[in-house]
Amino acid sequence: MNKTNILIGILFSLLVVAALLKNWNHEQDPENSSGRSEVIFWHFWGGEDRDVVDDVARRFNASQTKYFVRPVAMPGNNLQAKLFLAVAGGDPPDIVNQDDPVLADWGQRGVIQPLVDIAPAAEVTEIERWILDSARRLSTYQDKMYGLCNGLDIRALYYNKTVLEQHQLQPPRTISDLDEIANTLAPFQSTEKKQSYGYIPDSRRLWAWGYAFGGDFYDASSQRVVVDSPPIRGALQWMASYAQRYGSNNLAAFRQGDQSLPGKTFPLLPLDDQEMSGRYSVIMDGQWRVRNLAAFTRNRQARGVATPEFGVCPLPIPETGSPRKNAGWVNGNFFVFPKGAKNSEGAWEFAKFWIGFTDPSQAAKTCSQGGWIPVSQTVTQDPQFQTYLDENPLFRTFVELSESPNQFPIPSVPGAAFFRRTIERAAFQAFDDPNADIDKILKDAEQQIQTHLNRNDNLRDGGRVDP
Repeated sequence: MNKTNILIGILFSLLVVAALLKNWNHEQDPENSSGRSEVIFWHFWGGEDRDVVDDVARRFNASQTKYFVRPVAMPGNNLQAKLFLAVAGGDPPDIVNQDDPVLADWGQRGVIQPLVDIAPAAEVTEIERWILDSARRLSTYQDKMYGLCNGLDIRALYYNKTVLEQHQLQPPRTISDLDEIANTLAPFQSTEKKQSYGYIPDSRRLWAWGYAFGGDFYDASSQRVVVDSPPIRGALQWMASYAQRYGSNNLAAFRQGDQSLPGKTFPLLPLDDQEMSGRYSVIMDGQWRVRNLAAFTRNRQARGVATPEFGVCPLPIPETGSPRKNAGWVNGNFFVFPKGAKNSEGAWEFAKFWIGFTDPSQAAKTCSQGGWIPVSQTVTQDPQFQTYLDENPLFRTFVELSESPNQFPIPSVPGAAFFRRTIERAAFQAFDDPNADIDKILKDAEQQIQTHLNRNDNLRDGGRVDP
């Protein structure tokens, strides 16, 4: 098949998809019999979370008589292609939820609109003040809000309190504390094959540790990548030291074993009823794991099996340099408003309802149902959400961290996905080779990212920006 036929086939497939999307968007719903203005909402949630999303839409629809939100689940990795097709075809959804670092790319391409183009400027300014710093950073590109964060993801350290207490260890507050836990529970110099570890850094989490060590990956004022800096170098050197102490091959083999765990088992949890510890005693993860711990504890207690006690703490910091307390990498979900949408006004009203700007109690209910972190302290302080925190005390640490000024996302720049991949690849390279030159790895990564960002900037006028 020649290239022309291939291109014709691709174009035909894209047109078919576009037609299907158009028909899908405008299916009639018997519930919408009042003639209200319809808001098409694309999202990626499934399972229990989809039920929560549907309930938010039902509550919004019941709260007024002007708009009717129709949620459309768009699972999979091709939401971007579907959205671009819909925008190009002149029939986009009115509001889309996303959790990948695409805000700057989509904003630069003109696929989405800044909030000031769809909402009163005074209201946008008030929302900027109302939401948390972390949520604002996730919503902003070039000092404009191109999205509206509606849920935050925070990382912290989970620990098996029972195991730590058995060894007279405390939750770590410094990097030295964390090293002591690792060395006590799985001695560094031991050559025995280990069934569990106290702690092992994850190479994908240089983002979190880099910020905790006091680093910044990007300087927005100069538009320069600053990966090759003492704090990030220190963070990566410390992380890679575990591969040197334990052996990179041993750690790689052990990490591979994590993938064989049944389902989405949290490796902090012991699999055998006779055990009180899992594959790790300390591990970094997000607030969604609180649900896993609660289910595990309920299950064991119901069967009369001894249950370890768990805890959560902020990322520990080094004793030297200029570290940041309560720091880390934040990401989350955010709404965007596609260019050419027919009902951006209704979409804006729905977005405000979701985050609690119009009624904090509604957002408190949503966050309690989904186990989601609010984007405003006003919602956090709602009695309904405070009750949820009382019932799920481990969740409170994540909420408190979300309110810290030291939680930072992947830089909001065109090419953020490449930025992320390159950083994670560099960290993996440092882990994979105990003799790696970390200075060179970071210098190379910085140069690659800066070159990529510069190229995207040069192509801006043509509208062709690589994600």
